Amino acid sequence: MAAMTPTVREAAPEHRKETAPPAAPVRDRRRPRVWRGAVLALGGAYFLVPLVASFVFTVHTPGQGISFEAYTALLSAEGFTESLLLSLGLAAATIALALLLAVPALVAVRLGAPRLRPVVEVMCMLPLVVPPIALVTGISTVLRWGPDHLSRTPLYQTFLAVQNESFPVVLVLAYTVMALPFVYRSLDAGLRAVDVPTLVEAARNCGAGWTHVMVRVILPNLRSSLAGAAFLTLALVLGEFTIASLLGFRPFAVWIVSISGAHARMSVAVSLLSLVITWLLLLLLSRAGTTPTGTPGTQRPARTSRTSSKES
Repeated sequence: MAAMTPTVREAAPEHRKETAPPAAPVRDRRRPRVWRGAVLALGGAYFLVPLVASFVFTVHTPGQGISFEAYTALLSAEGFTESLLLSLGLAAATIALALLLAVPALVAVRLGAPRLRPVVEVMCMLPLVVPPIALVTGISTVLRWGPDHLSRTPLYQTFLAVQNESFPVVLVLAYTVMALPFVYRSLDAGLRAVDVPTLVEAARNCGAGWTHVMVRVILPNLRSSLAGAAFLTLALVLGEFTIASLLGFRPFAVWIVSISGAHARMSVAVSLLSLVITWLLLLLLSRAGTTPTGTPGTQRPARTSRTSSKES
């Protein structure tokens, strides 16, 4: 028996080698992806060719050559600065109001009433179903009904205040309703990626109040979602025309259309300028929604450790 034992031990490795699965063949994945470059080229041409053609139209006059008069005359154009500042102010107010309504509501639903999430989702998605022309018809009906029936009540001054031409609050309310679907989708995606109940419970166990929890715990984890919601709302406000035009106000989009008949080149130049402004604001918002990767606390210790190991 003792003599047979080494034979079994020596046979065991041979049996394991026989039953081991064969190694999978290594495939060469370095293949040219020509279709990717073609798709990117077609996509870039789809967006860039109209922009380049519009720019050429604004600077080139047949028989006269190249002139940048359409751009230099913007600052002196009547109503340009006022309409642009009005649209930016409306966008800032709309972003603040939409986030103030959506963030606490979504956090409360996720913490205390998850069964109400479908109801909140349907309510926030309704503006996608209702066309803007129907929305502005309802708003104008209410604005006409108010002064006629509430002339002897304090609400009469409220109806007049929300229609102030210098800053029409009624447009902020309408834009907030229209921006709710985009704000909801962006915030919902951010809340799904964060374990909100655990964060809130940990902060509350440490003695933090609800205000501190919202400002110092939840909002920093939703930075990217907040930046996305803010940009979508900004793009909507800067490009919205139907509601403002039918209600009789003149923000930036309405001003562009109003000068298009008399100054075609200037209107195209203003459109290009609005795209540039929107892209710059997008870069700022995206920069605000991300944290820098090269922080001193994370990189410098690694470098010092490497240098110290090399010296040793």
